[in-house]
Amino acid sequence: MGKLNAIGLDAAKADKLADKLNELLANYSIFYQNTRGFHWNIRGEKFFELHLKFEELYNDLLLKIDEVAERILTLGATPNYNYSDYSELSTIRESKEVSDGIKAVENILKSFQVILGMQRELLSLSADAEDEGTNALMSDYIRAQEKMVWMYSAFLAK
Repeated sequence: MGKLNAIGLDAAKADKLADKLNELLANYSIFYQNTRGFHWNIRGEKFFELHLKFEELYNDLLLKIDEVAERILTLGATPNYNYSDYSELSTIRESKEVSDGIKAVENILKSFQVILGMQRELLSLSADAEDEGTNALMSDYIRAQEKMVWMYSAFLAK
């Protein structure tokens, strides 16, 4: 094993994890801003239902953004904080369609696909690095988000 960081993890593996977490942070940040846009601009017959659900979601995303950034710091790295960095690193793109409820929910589901894939990759990397902290965080996120995917999908099923 190579040089250890402050929490006893292989420093090179921790750096790789921090890089991947910064990518996740970028995706969470764009997802968050899209969801706020949906919340602010939603129109139509499902306004009251979706307005509330989008607020719940962006509040949850905001907590995760903070937790991911703190995990990056715990690993000994620096979290990105500029939207220019987020835009460059994120697979999730800014949404231009924010008032149509169906399109907003479809966008949310696509964003969850990206996020879940990244978190599963982080599970594998954190297991290899014996990083239980990142592993537990990703596992908790995945479990909760899979349920949200089911619920948003059920909304679209009509």
